[in-house]
Amino acid sequence: MSESRETVADGYLALLARSGVDVLFGNGGTDFAPIIEAYAKAAQKGTPVPRPILATHENLAVTMAHGYAMVSRKIPAVMVHVSVGTANMVCPAMNAARENVGMLLTAGRSPLTEAGMPGSRDGYIHWSQEMYDQAGLLREFVKWDYELRNGLQLETVVVRALALAASEPRGPVYLSLPREVLAEKQAPVDAAAPARLRAPAPPAPDPQAIEAAAELLAAAERPVIITANAGRDPGAFAALANFAERFAVVVSQHKPRYLALPSSHPMNLGYDPMRLVGEADLILVLESDAPWLPARAAPQPSCKVIQCGYDPLFSRIPIRGFPSDLGIVGGIAAILNALTQALEGRLGEDLVRQRRGAIASRRDALVSEWTSVREKAAKRWPISMAWASHCLEQAKDADAIVVNEYTLQLEHCGFEQADCYFGSSAASGLGWGAGAALGAKLAAPDQEVIAVLGDGAYLFSNPVAVHHASTLHGLPVLFVILNNAMWGAVRSSALAMYPNGSAAKSNDMAFTQLAELPAFEQVCAAAGGYGERVEDPGALPGAIERALAAVKKEKRQALLNVICAVD
Repeated sequence: MSESRETVADGYLALLARSGVDVLFGNGGTDFAPIIEAYAKAAQKGTPVPRPILATHENLAVTMAHGYAMVSRKIPAVMVHVSVGTANMVCPAMNAARENVGMLLTAGRSPLTEAGMPGSRDGYIHWSQEMYDQAGLLREFVKWDYELRNGLQLETVVVRALALAASEPRGPVYLSLPREVLAEKQAPVDAAAPARLRAPAPPAPDPQAIEAAAELLAAAERPVIITANAGRDPGAFAALANFAERFAVVVSQHKPRYLALPSSHPMNLGYDPMRLVGEADLILVLESDAPWLPARAAPQPSCKVIQCGYDPLFSRIPIRGFPSDLGIVGGIAAILNALTQALEGRLGEDLVRQRRGAIASRRDALVSEWTSVREKAAKRWPISMAWASHCLEQAKDADAIVVNEYTLQLEHCGFEQADCYFGSSAASGLGWGAGAALGAKLAAPDQEVIAVLGDGAYLFSNPVAVHHASTLHGLPVLFVILNNAMWGAVRSSALAMYPNGSAAKSNDMAFTQLAELPAFEQVCAAAGGYGERVEDPGALPGAIERALAAVKKEKRQALLNVICAVD
């Protein structure tokens, strides 16, 4: 049935809801007036619209949307304030783009007209905030950008934006919304009609490529699987576990953002593929932008490399020279399932048993090494990040969602289920983890959510805005800050480049020390949360227990400021 909407803004919100967008994250500005009015009218009429989620900084709005999308795999929407808001969301948009997280990024636009129309300029900022090319601020990191120019094109523009965001490989899209257009009278729209423009089905792996890969795998004696993002595909966790076990192929997850294999899996040989690439005679790369670091390790010239994923050559990265003797386009679960069928009967069971035995010995040695590190770390002062990671493993629920911005060590904190571990983007735009954890909690309200952050990453996250949002929206999350008062990555990079240089011999390496940090736990407490500083390694398990009790029983956020060593 046709229903008359009063303005384009009314139709826009209703269209988002009809298209499956159930949350709109936003940080408001003067351009929001038609949207605010549309929300008020929808509440009066009972019209379905996306839930408005206020975030008091654009970085927080986009990182919350990122966390929501990565857990729910739905397409959320974000709206920010014109050019200045768009500028603030460039970094988190790059994070989302590199991790193929689909979302609709929108911003108002300074009014087009100086007078004479509903929504025309009525504030002094409306002149200075206008840009010649507002979308150009983030065009390199979005799949599509456009400006809504009139109400007649509303449905085509919005459903196209959502379809492109959801098309594989997924990613953010950007739409600017001029205030006069949002305030226009809207022609009748069909509120019940399904969208006629939808995301296409993902590409299926090519049968000839699967056959060629199966031949290479069958001939290999020392195959290795390397992945970072295979787990973004919902079925890949089970498919990889089955494939690796069935054919006795070792797996290394290099800087994983979506964990793709149970930590206890017999083929899991850790998170540093540099140990493995030099001895491999075949490497199967599954959704990994940098499967190894050429400055540290390289395959033998005779080693065959198969690159797999929706964009196996990572076309949006300007330079990436990793070899690809064979590329397979498709979802990882579909590729692995097809390879499993193609390999059946090609590998002798004696060979598979022999490989399993050899891998078991290597894994036992690796696990023993990790155990030794933990035992030595248990009483180390300041607290070791290995010990902190182990303590979190002991305390968290089996299905807890852990969002890690750099500092959690997977060797010491295991995960046995899919969609329970998410690491920071390959783009490494700091300030992602805290907001992503809030978004994850919004998507999975019944699961325990823990954010593990470095002190620098926490500072970048706009902490006051983060803790405000946690309380405002009822999103109790445990924030664990592993605080070594240092830009550890900056220090490590300097030492790696100049191991015997002057900086290595200095006690005050420039631009690395984070002295005089505030009491992070008090920032959380100021928002009504539980906060505690922990310095004694023996006190850490009890502190985690108290913090989780606040989250679970009291339904409020908690923060542990864990004073750590420089590992």
